[in-house]
Amino acid sequence: MDTLIDDLSQRLAQRLRLERDSRGWSLADLAERAGVSKATISKIERAEVSPTAVVLVRLASAFDLTLAGLMLRAESQGGRLSRAAEQPVWRDPETGYLRKQVFSRPDHPVEIVRVELPPRQHVTLPASSYAHIRQLVWVQSGNLVITEGGERHSLGPGDCLGFGQPTDTTFANETNTACVYVVALART
Repeated sequence: MDTLIDDLSQRLAQRLRLERDSRGWSLADLAERAGVSKATISKIERAEVSPTAVVLVRLASAFDLTLAGLMLRAESQGGRLSRAAEQPVWRDPETGYLRKQVFSRPDHPVEIVRVELPPRQHVTLPASSYAHIRQLVWVQSGNLVITEGGERHSLGPGDCLGFGQPTDTTFANETNTACVYVVALART
């Protein structure tokens, strides 16, 4: 799995540089638009560090992409069949959040992601990461607390939550065991 993580980090680095170059932006331009330091962006583009989920969301938003859209561009492998051994995996270096891209294709409106959120960790994503998508979360094991805006939802194994209007959202594992959940999303 670490090889898949390293491979995705390399592809993310290349994709971020390509997105920036295709817009004719300097590091300073992207840093200003994303609210991320030039030094951090430079290290990410050289694959010296792996970005956190929050930094990736900021970078994606600067490119007018969702996190899913940015990951899709970095992970895109083409075929209709998604073999388990070839599904890209990314780990948030700050929280240990593990994201496995189960299925995605640029020409298909549905995407499936498997997430493992370690014990006592949380990830907060801004409303912009939900623009142009509709999604639901289906808990496979453990417990997950999702806070959309001010509304708190506690989910256990088998529970499924369809998201409302885009708003800042926190995914939290408040327990001492890992939580595994599936995200299904459709681009709108």
